[in-house]
Amino acid sequence: MRLLSEAGPERAELQTGLTRAVLYEVATGRSPETLRLYRPRRVVAFGRRDAASPGFRRAAAAARAAGYQTTVRAAGGRAAAFHPQTIAFAWARPDPDPGRGVADRYRLVSGIVRDALASLGVDARVGEVAGEYCPGAWSVNAAGRRKLMGVGQRLIPGAAHVGGVIVVDGAGETRHILRAVYEELRIDWNPETTGAAAMYAPVSWEEVREAALDGWRGAGLGEITEGGWSEREWETARRLAAESGEGVPPPERAGAPVG
Repeated sequence: MRLLSEAGPERAELQTGLTRAVLYEVATGRSPETLRLYRPRRVVAFGRRDAASPGFRRAAAAARAAGYQTTVRAAGGRAAAFHPQTIAFAWARPDPDPGRGVADRYRLVSGIVRDALASLGVDARVGEVAGEYCPGAWSVNAAGRRKLMGVGQRLIPGAAHVGGVIVVDGAGETRHILRAVYEELRIDWNPETTGAAAMYAPVSWEEVREAALDGWRGAGLGEITEGGWSEREWETARRLAAESGEGVPPPERAGAPVG
């Protein structure tokens, strides 16, 4: 498996383009199975349901006014916030029948993150907290009270993408930006369910990332080797970024598959 650790490009739409480009290349066999595990910039990543919401443009404007870039991500439900105190992950895996392995991939990734946080002293559990942002049954929470990790999937013929965010610190920042965004999207949620691992144990970003990477290494997925993006992936990412404008597709294309 190829490991990509660099933050990558500054533009959010190019980041999303790279995620999609890697998925397409993995599906065709031109790129190996790939795991990105990196420190993101400030980005609000909207889900495809958000992109179809009447308040989507206002929500994107609110995010940008707060200093966040915006994009519509490849996987997941509702808007999630990425910032430098979080860990972003994206795992592209070849699979001739990706629909059959959805639950297994969720179980694996949620278990990896739960065990990584638990090894550092956090009472981490898998499951949705009532009122959490971007709710999901495979979220990881702290003591059943606050969300620490969100995860989603996207499937295409020949491969699956599993992506998400682990909040190491900065729960207040996550809560603040999502308040502004969710108000415009008219999404009911409980901001107090937003947490961070550092609220429960004295952990650093580097410690959480290394613990998560150890989990992937121990998951029986084969050797993990540091690598870089291919030129073909960059070319595809640039094309996708150009098509998406500022990371927010026009209304008639919102939620439509890319590529």
